[in-house]
Amino acid sequence: MVQRYFVIVFLGLMFSNLRAQHQDKVDFIHAEVNIQPLADQKAIEGSVVYRFKVFQKVDSVFLDAQDMKFSAVLVNHKKASFKVSKTKITVYKNFKKNRSYSLTLEYSAKPRQTVYFLGGDDLLSGRQIWTQGQGKYTSHWLPSFDDMTEKVEFDLNISFNPKYEVIANGKLRRYKESDSLKTWSYDMQNPMSSYLLAFVIGQYDKQELISENGLPIENYFYSKDSLKVEPTYRYTKKIFDFLENEIGKPYPWQNYKQIPVKDFLYAGMENTGTTIFSDAFMIDSVAFIDKNYVNVNAHELAHQWFGNLVTEKDGQHHWLHEGFATYYAYLTEKEIFGDDYFYWKLYDTAQQLNERSKADKGEALTDPKASSLTFYEKGAWALVMLRNEIGDVAFKKGIKNYLEKYQFQNATIDDFLGEMELAANLDLGPFKRLWLSSSVFPIEKVTDYLSENSSSVGAFIQLKWELTTSLKNKKDIIDKYWKESDNEEFKARLVSKYHKQISPDIIKSAFDSKSIKIRQALALTSARIPTDFKMEYESLLEDKSYITLESALYRLWISFPQDRHRYLDKTKGIIGLPNKNVRLLWLLLASLTKDYDNDSKEGYLDELHGYTSPEYSMEIRQGAFGIIADVLHFTDQNILDLIDATTHHSWQFRKYARGLLDNELKVDKQRNRIIELTKGLNDAKLRYIKTKLNSE
Repeated sequence: MVQRYFVIVFLGLMFSNLRAQHQDKVDFIHAEVNIQPLADQKAIEGSVVYRFKVFQKVDSVFLDAQDMKFSAVLVNHKKASFKVSKTKITVYKNFKKNRSYSLTLEYSAKPRQTVYFLGGDDLLSGRQIWTQGQGKYTSHWLPSFDDMTEKVEFDLNISFNPKYEVIANGKLRRYKESDSLKTWSYDMQNPMSSYLLAFVIGQYDKQELISENGLPIENYFYSKDSLKVEPTYRYTKKIFDFLENEIGKPYPWQNYKQIPVKDFLYAGMENTGTTIFSDAFMIDSVAFIDKNYVNVNAHELAHQWFGNLVTEKDGQHHWLHEGFATYYAYLTEKEIFGDDYFYWKLYDTAQQLNERSKADKGEALTDPKASSLTFYEKGAWALVMLRNEIGDVAFKKGIKNYLEKYQFQNATIDDFLGEMELAANLDLGPFKRLWLSSSVFPIEKVTDYLSENSSSVGAFIQLKWELTTSLKNKKDIIDKYWKESDNEEFKARLVSKYHKQISPDIIKSAFDSKSIKIRQALALTSARIPTDFKMEYESLLEDKSYITLESALYRLWISFPQDRHRYLDKTKGIIGLPNKNVRLLWLLLASLTKDYDNDSKEGYLDELHGYTSPEYSMEIRQGAFGIIADVLHFTDQNILDLIDATTHHSWQFRKYARGLLDNELKVDKQRNRIIELTKGLNDAKLRYIKTKLNSE
């Protein structure tokens, strides 16, 4: 394939292994926050009034504050002594036991991370400001607490240009306008950890839903995406109602909001009552089968209980966040898409985990430095097997008791297991040793579980074993299993894994199935298209799948040069997924096809080269950069766009761009060209290239 869709697979950041300092002699209870983001300066001006109680006499309190300047520091409305370091502010006073105090801080900050300022000065440029605090710390824009165990009830008042929408944690209580500024006042009713604070500023419309229990759900979207609202937020109410019923504990916050933003660092982030997610998930109905928001939707919502209501004590207990959110997202998909979907997803993750385990790269769930694969997928498997061991009734009882006992507090793995042991009246020590403390993935138990619960997964496991051990002809074995199964997932995977060994009869049967999944598996195989099946492969261009269409177009274009004009005519104007996967491929093929629309060729190339611009999402830009680097040549503007991308806020995209630029610098002619293009430019965007050139 010329281009594959780039997906941000992370569903959130793992917390740093560094433990923040905890002030156990004081308790911060409430914060009234007032901020004004200054978009042009990429700065924050603000004030915050904290109320806190003192349990034992202390002579100082501190807050985490990254690179902040303070213009006023008051204790009970009187000036107080204080000291500011690069990362903290310490306030000095003889704080007396069993007394309550207020602390007022007026400050300014230019956040190096955590607050992201996107777009230009006018509305048409798509200006956005949004936060991503997990692992990066809210203390970059608000004097607060990097320690997750300090939980505070935060109320946010945010002032900005009234032409925009400001969305934040809590219930919107009021608006206030003055001097061309509008202030949005949001109220939280319960305490939470600072890293879960969030706000988004941009231009949005919203869809409003009401849950089964009467709770308001607000789904935001750009005006241009009005036709994508239904497929993007499809099943949102069902997801919400299912999780409330399945978890057994009512949703703990006063409302729920979901906001898409451009170039988000990850798929989504579960800020309290206010999920922010990548607008790459804003899709149309055709894209739903290829890349939908359902899993992320359910995952971030599940975090409102697991992570937000009950928060881990530290990184050693991160399973209590990500393993639980992953598990409940899978249960939600099972409810929506059926048992097969659930068990095949578990099968896929088991294969990944087993491969790591066999390579001696397995990790314990109690390891705070474990990978996302471990915390998310092995974590979900641990809960699957725990439920299987103790039964549905005890499992649900234990979950409910755990959430109620530790709500608005912090918990450890042992706290959770203690509640499950009480509910099940069992010793879960062996379970902990096998599933949490061990780095080995117990594939035998997993295989037995899948075979017992899913006939189609069991058949696939049996097929793999038979192909490995039997002396029979492999094509005959595959044919037998194909004919005996009527399961779509089974047949799609059989085609994907064994396409080089399947008979023409199976290929014909796969096309005739009309199943988008099975036909997509055919489209994604790497083998050259047999001439006998040309017509069948051409029919893939009619399927309602942009991934199928992209792959089929490329393979047909390669296999049958005489029909390239016809294939291009048939797919002209199709954009594809939000990353423009079909359009980018089409532009390349149209520009390379001899005598195809010669009058427009220059325009096609200009359009393709133009998609590297910062105007577009990083997914589109990465696709365009990849195609140009592999097949075409970078224009001067492409080089400048690539240099710009080397300082992008997303580390995944930044790393990709730096790799491409490093390759260009290895060629003397390109290196000299790049040096000429950057002469006279003095901008932060040149930071990487200047460092690179100076180091050589």
